[in-house]
Amino acid sequence: MKLHEYQAKDLFRDHGVPVPGGIVAETVDAAVDAARQLKEEENATLFVVKAQIHAGGRGKGGGVKLAHSIDEVREHADAILGMNLVTHQTGEEGQKVRKILVTEGVDIEREYYLGVTLDREKSMNAIMVSTEGGVDIETVAEESPEKIHKVWVDPTIGLQPFQTRQLAFAMDLEGDAFKQAASLIQGLYQAFKETDSTLAEVNPLVETPEGDLAAVDAKVNLDDNALFRHPHLEEMRDLHEEDPIEVEAGEHGLSYINLDGNVGCMVNGAGLAMATMDVIKLAGGKPANFLDVGGSASAETVEAGFRIILKDPSVETILVNIFGGIVRCDRVARGVIEAAESVDIDVPLIVRLQGTNAEEGKRLLDESGLSLRSAVLLKEAADEVTEALGMHA
Repeated sequence: MKLHEYQAKDLFRDHGVPVPGGIVAETVDAAVDAARQLKEEENATLFVVKAQIHAGGRGKGGGVKLAHSIDEVREHADAILGMNLVTHQTGEEGQKVRKILVTEGVDIEREYYLGVTLDREKSMNAIMVSTEGGVDIETVAEESPEKIHKVWVDPTIGLQPFQTRQLAFAMDLEGDAFKQAASLIQGLYQAFKETDSTLAEVNPLVETPEGDLAAVDAKVNLDDNALFRHPHLEEMRDLHEEDPIEVEAGEHGLSYINLDGNVGCMVNGAGLAMATMDVIKLAGGKPANFLDVGGSASAETVEAGFRIILKDPSVETILVNIFGGIVRCDRVARGVIEAAESVDIDVPLIVRLQGTNAEEGKRLLDESGLSLRSAVLLKEAADEVTEALGMHA
């Protein structure tokens, strides 16, 4: 789950990371009031109006504007709120801006990158810094990897003071700024760890002419599987920023990810899903989605799966690939039949069942009278997909 910038900044602030004052607004009048409040309480004379969407590259898309007066704040807020912001991360469809963050401007002497993430290869959290702040870290990694310095945190002992000093040295900081960096890195790491995040990032982290550090941007990705431990963070979820089909799938307990292919697939188990996607590719198609119905594959979940898959107009055929381990294949077959009778499936449907009572399941499907094709072997399913795509073409 992703957080908005203003939410991430609140989280960082709670852990001692210096963040410029800012107020979120959903209307132009609220944005103006926010600027006036910052001027009164923070003595702000320069403001930044920032679109709040779950994507990077907002500035290049026109979603971040400097304002030197209250009138300019009103002008920029009016332009940004409600706009369809297109960035390299949103794709061509863009994302509607429903909230903006009005924050005080900061004089910038130098910019840095600071981030914490999980290194799955080393099974440790990794902290990265770079003197190339304000630039996509992926670009820096590709073009100037020597400018990225990393330390890995042993989970058995945690982040050590010497490691924060290593990182501060790598940022070429001195004096008070060096001390601030060590404290800031510790705070960011604690925020990352205590919230079960998968990413906590400040880009850019800036140094002012006075030698102070400030996180002028913030990005946090939370681990969905750990949200049950953080109900206050789950409340920050913004469904407007998520694919509505994926949201609907989640309401039914389904794991769904939309892809750009033409073959809808419904499976039980992530490993089988990956194998199914490979089979679809070998059959000459492209997976239109990842959809895991879980271990039960009941009539209700299968019906929900069909409805979700068919919302994608690119789907030309559907492959249901279920392994009957805990759940029997004959029971799955009955669930598929019930679901197929309730949903108008207007594309070829292929059902492959393997495992416990697979033959009985295939018999039920063949005798159902429904317009579907059944298979037991994976190759049979692939052949059916190939034929179905050829007929559709």
